[in-house]
This record gives sequence, structure tokens and C-alpha cells, in this order.
Amino acid sequence: MASSHSSSPVPRPGGGGRDGIYRKDRDPSPHRCWPVRSLPDVCPKEPTGEGRGLCDGPSVVAEHDRWTVYSSKVNLPAALNDPRLAKRESDFFTKTWGLDFAETEVMPSFYLPVVTREHFGPYLQETAQREKIHERCKTICPNKDDVDAVSSITTNHDKSRAELEQVPKIFMKPDFALEDPATFNTVLPWSHFNSAGGKSSRDVASSKLLQEKLSHYLDVVEVSIARQISLRSEAFFHAMSSQHELQDQLQETQRAVAVLRGRTAAMDRVMCQGPLRALRTALTRNNCVKLHNKLKLMAAVHQTQPTVQLLLSTSEFVGALELIATTKEVLQQELQGIHSFRHLGSQLCELEKLIDKMMVEDFSMYARSDLNRCLRDEPQVLEKERLESLVFGLLRQRKLDFLDIYSDEMILAAKAIVTQCVADSVLQIEEIDTDVVTKLADQMRLMTFPQWFELLKNVFESFLLYLQRIKATLSVIRNVVLEVLDSSQRNQLLEEASSGASGQESSQGPSLLEGEAELAYLTHEGLFISDALNDAQQQQQQVVAQDQSSVIGSRIQQGRTEAPGNDLASGPQRPTSAESRASCIVFAFRSGENMMPTELEMNRVINNIQELMYTASDVSHDRCVKVLTARAKDGSLERLSSAEFVCLSQAVEAFVRDTEELCGRRSVSLRGALQSQANRFVHRFHEERKTKLSLLLDNERWKQAEVPAEFQDLVNSIADGRITLPERKTPGPDDRKPTEFLLVNGQKYAVVGTVLLLIRIFLEYCQCVNDIPSIATDMLTRLSDLLKHFNSRSCQLVLGAGALQVVGLKTITTKNLALASRCLQLVVHYIPIIRAHFETKLQPKQFSVLRHFDHITKDYNDHIAEISAKLVAIMDSLFEKVLSKYEVKAPMPSACFRNVCKQMAKMHEAIYELLPEEQTQMLFLRINASFKMHLKRQLARLGVVNDGGPQHGLVVVDVAFYTENVQALKSLERLDLNMAEIWEQKR
Repeated sequence: MASSHSSSPVPRPGGGGRDGIYRKDRDPSPHRCWPVRSLPDVCPKEPTGEGRGLCDGPSVVAEHDRWTVYSSKVNLPAALNDPRLAKRESDFFTKTWGLDFAETEVMPSFYLPVVTREHFGPYLQETAQREKIHERCKTICPNKDDVDAVSSITTNHDKSRAELEQVPKIFMKPDFALEDPATFNTVLPWSHFNSAGGKSSRDVASSKLLQEKLSHYLDVVEVSIARQISLRSEAFFHAMSSQHELQDQLQETQRAVAVLRGRTAAMDRVMCQGPLRALRTALTRNNCVKLHNKLKLMAAVHQTQPTVQLLLSTSEFVGALELIATTKEVLQQELQGIHSFRHLGSQLCELEKLIDKMMVEDFSMYARSDLNRCLRDEPQVLEKERLESLVFGLLRQRKLDFLDIYSDEMILAAKAIVTQCVADSVLQIEEIDTDVVTKLADQMRLMTFPQWFELLKNVFESFLLYLQRIKATLSVIRNVVLEVLDSSQRNQLLEEASSGASGQESSQGPSLLEGEAELAYLTHEGLFISDALNDAQQQQQQVVAQDQSSVIGSRIQQGRTEAPGNDLASGPQRPTSAESRASCIVFAFRSGENMMPTELEMNRVINNIQELMYTASDVSHDRCVKVLTARAKDGSLERLSSAEFVCLSQAVEAFVRDTEELCGRRSVSLRGALQSQANRFVHRFHEERKTKLSLLLDNERWKQAEVPAEFQDLVNSIADGRITLPERKTPGPDDRKPTEFLLVNGQKYAVVGTVLLLIRIFLEYCQCVNDIPSIATDMLTRLSDLLKHFNSRSCQLVLGAGALQVVGLKTITTKNLALASRCLQLVVHYIPIIRAHFETKLQPKQFSVLRHFDHITKDYNDHIAEISAKLVAIMDSLFEKVLSKYEVKAPMPSACFRNVCKQMAKMHEAIYELLPEEQTQMLFLRINASFKMHLKRQLARLGVVNDGGPQHGLVVVDVAFYTENVQALKSLERLDLNMAEIWEQKR
């Protein structure tokens, strides 16, 4: 029990304040400073009643007749040093003396130095040498008295041990007990006595002998005990003398303590009571100031609910939420335990939930009004400040699903846009009765294509404005989210910096408290030092809390000032939305209960905003697909002309391109719908042209047709690299006349009318691919099918003689065959050009479909070769028929050779103007080879040989006639007929 002013602090009664701490100066010591520890509380506090002053408890100044340690009802040292401390109940002492009693360390006195081994260092150094010499002498020369004593003790010990060994071991056992029958029979052997009941002289002698033996054992033990006592008598008497000396020293100490108490009482009366009274008065004043500030804070908190109602009336949700959060923080920190505010916390929680619902409803109303207003006349962002306030309030309350509300309203607005556009278009069309036709799809199907196409362009334009508005709104939301995220990162950095600074301050805290512990003890009201030190530790926290409460009060006052109905002329001006939002962000992140989303959640919201923009693009495309499919339900889009479908495709592609630039997303639904319609259009387009080509072929008489100037210009544009259909020219007086041949790169092509139209048809295919690149693959397949159909059908009509029944031709002439071959050659000429054009429209992974052109080219070349073979076969059959009647006799030239030359001239006349010169020469070489084969066979049959005889001479004349006539034909002058091969070689 530290109860002296000279050794430990003394609790003094006061006003209950916990103000500044003072420590008396003392000489600096290089030794380690002890940490501040509170002394054990000896006396329990009064559970009720007024606080006890210093004179009411045990004091080193008061007399002993008031209270002493002997007045305690228990042995306090024994209780505190209880070896069974771990087994006793924890509330044995604390239930009466307080929680600070158990496990409390005793604070050391500030006036007693800490004695360590270093203080004895100089002494140990001085005596170290002498101690070593002393120990060495003791080892070498032991003390004579000690040697004699040791020898006598050893001798006595051996003697006593020998005597004790005479005593039976049974008496030395720890469990020796005569009550045990076995032990009793061993000590008193009754077997040596007569059991007949009579006492003989022998039994008497045995009993005396046993009694003497036991007496001897007793004497041996008593002698041994006396010897042990005599050996330890000196130490006993020395302890007794030491006890007397100790009592004398205690009496001297008691007299010194009495003198010290007298001096301490005088010091307390003269030097302490007056200053302590001044300190108590200062503490009382500080407590009054704190109470006044607390009452002002309570008054401000009391106005929270009316202020929140005023803020909600003007949709200031952010300010209301911050005011509620501020008030809840005040209730939890500064006004905790105030009975009058016990229900305010729950009321604020309910009010906060109500604000959450109001914000969600307000955001839904804002989204609905923003998306359903006029698209052309109003600004893109409606009430930007209101939107920013709503978004920040929703983020602060972690209502991160507000984008789903905007998405739902966005879908409804997209449907409304289509409905409004259709209604506006129908109002301008008198032919449609809206009372009879009520469905939008039926109304659109009743429109003509120009009317419907104008409607579609209006829908596209409306959706572009719609997407621009959504993008502007989402940009505002994104900026608010980024601003909140940036504030979060900045405040996180500030918290890390402040945590490092607070760690340094906390490391300096113990030394500060150690220096101020003395004044804390002197100014504390109560008996316990631990309470004084706890008050000292909480002093700085109260200063910080007081500063925070002043900030909170000003925040509440600012909320009331911002509400309508206040005198703004005398108060501060209301801040702008940007300033208010920035201050709300900073305050929300500095508040104790931070409800703002985490950085991960904020990044997720940013991603959702981008996804919402993608969704808006997809919704717009889906609505346009509905308009497209509603029109195409009855197949009207399939019946469009190629120019109309190209216009439709260009409008759709332009809309898709604009939405991709606006939203950054490639939507596929509208392109897919257009592709589906394009496939149907291509199918109808192909079937129409295939049917048209079939009708032309079935009516073709395979005669050379004149080439109009229009088709010649078409071919010339192809030669110039323009694979497109030229614009139709209006007929004029200076129009050119048709020509007999089609000039292609300087070559003349004799063609039929079907081939001219075929050129225009495949140019129409190429033009569609130019206008609609997405159908290139399908169009290539259909064009390949068309070219195959032309090849196969022309083969059936000419080589297969199908034109005899279909058109009514009498026969298929060589001119028909040559004309068909030349038409096929013209198509083969344009196949590489078509292939190169389609190759520019295909993706590299689609180049495999170009192999169709290789197969078609091979089929056409085979067909051309078959026609050439057919021409040769015609002449071959003629040679076989004519030469079989050939006879070698005069007159010469023979009639047979005259007939052959006539047919050769007819053949040349039929094909000369149709086929090119090289092809004509190659054909006549093959015909000449056939003639030589048949002539050689006939001469061998007639037995005419190259022997210079008369028959040989006649044959030479006929052959010369044949050679002259053939070489007289145009373009065959230099043709080497090599007629010497008709003769058999001599063996």
C-alpha cells in the first residue's frame, strides 16, 4: 500500500475533471524509465452517495485511531499472495472493489532510484582481486576449527548410525502401526509365550527380556535426537538474537515514520491545499464549458428531423443523407447514453430507408421523363444537377442496381419511339383507316415501299437521337462515378499517411503520460490511481472529439441553412451543386461509418454503364428488326426491285455504321435480319433471272444477232474496269446503229441475243454485290449456277439438237454450231473478270468458293471442244460417204473431188466470219487430216500405189485440184496440207 506523498501520488477530491497533468522536475537519470502503472486499489469505493474526499479514506497524514491495516477483515497479504489465484473466481475482489483491483501492477515511486547491477560495478571491481585470493586460500588451507568440527561430526554421525542400525527396520517404516495384526505380532511375538494361560518362570523371563529390548531401542532413538538438537542449537540461538535486533530497528523506523508524517501534514496544509483548490475550480469551469457545448450539440441534433424534412421537400437527398449520417455519428460518439435521444437512432434509420425508396422512385421518374420527351427540340441532358445528386445519393446508399431501372425505362422508350413514328406516318396517309386497321404491323404492310422506306428512315433517325441522349446521360453518370472513385483513392492515400503519423504519435504517448502522471494523480477526484491515469489518457481523445463535435454541429447547422424557409440574406449563401457534391464526397469518405461502395464495386458500375450503352444499341437494332420483319411478313421485301433493295440495304448499313461509331459496339441483329432478307431477295433475284434466261434460250434460233450500241458501251465499260451497270440513256436522234459483231479487246465476237442479255445479267449480279457486300458468297453461288445452267441448256439445244423441237429449227447447221462455240468463248473470256471482281468482295477465309469459276471454265472449254469435234465429225461423215464411191478414172478432176471441194467451201463460208482465223485454221487442219485418212483408206482399197503409173498420175491430179481449192479459201493460203501422207510407204 503506497500511502506516502514521498513515494507515490495521492488521489485528491475535486470536481471530477480530467484536465492537464503536471510532473515535478527531478534530476535526469541515464537509467531506464519505468512505464506508468497504477497502484493497487486498497479500499473499495462507496457504491452510492457523494464522492469521498481524501480525509475519508486511509491516509498517511491522519492518525492511526481513524483507520489502520489492522481494521481489515481479512489478511490482505495472504489474500493477495494466494497460491491458488488461478483457481479462485475472477469476481472475488472485483465485485466489491472494482474492475481495476485484480491483476494490477504497483507503480514504483518516482523518488527511489532504480538500483541495477551497474551501481555495484565499482565496488565489485575493487573487491574482485581480494575475493579471488580469499577463495584460493580457503581451498588450500582450510580452517582448523572447521576441520575438527567436521571430524567430530563425522565420528558422531558414524556412531549414531551404527547404534540406529541396531533398531529393527520395522520401527523406521512410514506406515508403522500397532493396530495392524501383522505388525503387532512382529513387535510382540506371542509365540514365545505359553498359551495355556498359566504364567511360568520362562514366560516371565521372556517378557522382561522383550521389555528391556524395547527400552533399549527407545534409549538409542532419544540419544540420537538429542545429539541432532545439540548440533543445531547455535543456529537457533542466533536467530533469537537477530529477532531482538529486528524489533529494535522497527521501533526506530516507527519513530522516523511519525516524524515524517508530521512534516508531511504540515506541507499538505501549507503548500498543497490552496493550489489544489485553484485546480479544482479550473476543472469545474472546464466541465461547465463542456456541458454548455454538449447542450448546444443536443439542440442542433434536436433540429435534425425538421431539417431533413425540409431538404426532402426540395429533393436534396444527398444533403438529407449526410445530415442523417452526421447525426447518427454524433449519437454514437458524443451523445451516447442520452435518455431523451434513445429513440432518435431508430427513427433516423427508418427515415434513411424512406429516403432510399424516394431516391429510387425519383430516379425512375427522371429516367422516364428523360427518355420519353421530344427527341429534337430539347437539350440532351435533362436537369443535369438533379441527375448528379440522385446518382451520388444512390451510390452513397450502395443502391448499385439503379442502372437496371434505367435499362427498363430505356426498353419502354424504344417501343414508344417505333409506335410514335408509325402513328405519325399513318396520319399522313389517307388510304389507311386506323379505325379499321389497328395493329402497327398491318398498317406498315398497307404502305407502299416509298412510304414504308420513309418511315424506316424516320425510325433510324429517331433511334440515333435516342442513342445520343442515352450516351449523354450515361456520360454524366459515369463522370459522377469517376469523381467518387477518385475521391475514394485520394482519401485512401490520406488515411495511409495519417496512420503512419498516428503510429509515431502513439510511440511518443507513453513517455508523455509518464511525465504527466504525477499531476494527473494530484488533480484526480477519487481514491484510485488507475482512474487518474485513464483520465489522463482520455484527455487528448476528448479534445479531438470536441473538435469533431464542433464540425458536426456546423454541418447540421449548414443543413438547416440550405433548407428552404430560412433567411438566406443574413446566413451564408447556398453552395452550387458541384461544390455541394464535392463537399458531400469528402465528408462521406471522412465520416466514421463509410457507406460508399468499394473500388471494385465502383469499377463494376463503370463496366455496367458501358454495357448499358451496348444494351441501348442492341435494343434499337431489335426494334428496327421488328419494323423490318413486320414489313417482310407477307413477302413484300422479296418482291422489291434490285434498286429498291439496294436503297434499303444502304440505309440499314448507314444506320448500323452510325450506331457502331456512337456506341462502340457491333450489333448483329439488324445485320442478321437484313442478311436474311438479302438471302430471300437473292433467291428471288436469281430465280427471276434464271427463268428469264431459260425463256430466252428456249426461244433462241441460234442466228447471229445485231449488237446494239448500248451493249457495246457495256462491254467497253467492263474493259475499262467498271464492273457496274451504266445508267440508261434516253434515246436521241444521234444514236448509233447496231453492229454485226461485238468488239471485245479488239476481237470480233458473233453472238446471239441471249448472250448479250447474259452479259447484262451477270453485271446485275456484280452490281448487287457492290451494293450489298454481305451477300457476295450467296450471289457467287447463284451466279455459278446461272452460268452452269446456260452451258448445260445451250448444250442440250445445239449439240443435243433440242432446238429442233423447242424452236422448230429444221436442222442444226455448222453455222449454228460455230455461233454457239463463239458465244461460249465470249462467256469464258468474262469468267476471270467476274472472278477477280468477286475476290475483292470476299474475306480471305471465303476464297475457297472461287473454285466454282475454275470448274465452270473447264466445263465451258469442254463444251467448246465438243462443238469443234462435232464440226469435224460432220465433215468426216461426208468424206466417208463421198470417198467410198471414188474411182480412179478420167475425166479429171473427178466428180468426187469436185463435191469434196464444194463442201469444204461451204464449211469455210459458214464459219469464216464467226470464228477467229487461228481457230478456223486449226479446224481445217483437223478436217484435212480426216480427209487424208479416208482417201488413203480408199486408195488402199483400190490398190493405187505411188509407182508413177497411170492411176497414180490421175490421183495426183485430183489431189492437186483439192489442194488448190482449199488453199484458195480465205485465211487458208499458207495452210500446209501435207498430201504426201496419203500414200503407203514402201517397205
